[in-house]
Amino acid sequence: MFKQKNIVTLMIGCFLGIVISVAGSVFADKSAEKEPVSLPFEELRTFTEIFGRIKQDYVEPVTDKELLESAIRGMLVGLDPHSSYLNTEEYKELKVGTTGRFGGLGIQVTMEDGFVKVISPIDDTPAQRAGMESGDLIIKLDDLPVKGMTLNDAVKIMRGEVDSDIILTVVRKGKPAPFKVTLTRAIIKVQSVRSRTLEQGFGYLRISSFQSPTGKAVDAAIIKLKQENGGSLKGLVLDLRNNPGGVLNGAVAVSDTFLESGKIVFTEGRIKDSQMEFNATSGDLLDGAPLVVLINAGSASASEIVAGALQDHKRAIIMGYKSFGKGSVQTILPTGSGGAVKITTARYFTPSGRSIQATGIEPDITLSRVKLESLEKAKFKPIKEADLSHHLTNGNKKTESKKQATEKDADKKGVDIRDYPLTEALNLLKGVAILSPR
Repeated sequence: MFKQKNIVTLMIGCFLGIVISVAGSVFADKSAEKEPVSLPFEELRTFTEIFGRIKQDYVEPVTDKELLESAIRGMLVGLDPHSSYLNTEEYKELKVGTTGRFGGLGIQVTMEDGFVKVISPIDDTPAQRAGMESGDLIIKLDDLPVKGMTLNDAVKIMRGEVDSDIILTVVRKGKPAPFKVTLTRAIIKVQSVRSRTLEQGFGYLRISSFQSPTGKAVDAAIIKLKQENGGSLKGLVLDLRNNPGGVLNGAVAVSDTFLESGKIVFTEGRIKDSQMEFNATSGDLLDGAPLVVLINAGSASASEIVAGALQDHKRAIIMGYKSFGKGSVQTILPTGSGGAVKITTARYFTPSGRSIQATGIEPDITLSRVKLESLEKAKFKPIKEADLSHHLTNGNKKTESKKQATEKDADKKGVDIRDYPLTEALNLLKGVAILSPR
């Protein structure tokens, strides 16, 4: 039975094919009454003087609209990496981008030191298939240097026609020199929730992004996993790796799925509207079964809300690598011209009062960066008691049949041995499940 979740829809990381980082965005009502703001007339006099100089002396003619829009963009860009101005076209794209289907490369990006920084690639997209990684810096788009562009300018270039190619020049930590990656633009349809059985009784749930229906999709996936495993689960791995965020109500709903009560997340800012609190409702769909949450450097925003809430309530063991550290809320304020201003208005906090901003979530168990591979089968089998002549029989009336042994081996195929974090998460779950009084 689904838990009722009456939650205000907020956006934490918006997907626009190339995804502009708008974690925690609130669409505000521009008609709300505000206290009048006093104007700094001396500074505005300087502004008008410079405006006039550019109009008169700049090497090429510049329209008033171009100058004023550039000035607005400059004001917002100077505040933080997530505040920005959206013209009419960009604002429309922002609203369309929350539907879960869009064109582009499939990466969430932000701006850092004048370059485009990859927060994370999205599952099953051109960027993910080409091997783009969290933390990559894009310094060129085809032959155009990124330095000097706004994030919106870079996003426009990266979109383009479906099936057309773009060459990204990438700088990656640990690589001695920049390298080029060719991506083919595609229509991106995000399937935010996937699930499967890893071994009998142990489920796997992957959330690649948080959308409005994600909470219900997670509930449905867990119910299906329980049905596949005799009506209950011994444990579950919740995979939030490279999940760049999404809508806040999705994050709150997913947290609520595993929590019986208590605070999930709260926000604090200067204005009253930015102070919010979200709490869990009764009912744990896993019935208290052990939960391991996988995170990494690409886990941002809404992912960090879920990991932080489950960690603070000691409902899950967080495993992997330190998360991205995106803990601010942006408010979308529509303007009279049809555009919008996106401005940071609050920080969000975990139930215990931790701010994730610029610090991220520290996992309970930090993993080494290794890769597992299966060894070739040994040419000679070791000799065991059962191989000795005239060995005693087991003595038990029931012996395991070859068919049962084969079924057990088949169960293990749910885990890819090359996925070290997932292998470790399953091993931990099995250990906790053995020790936990059920």
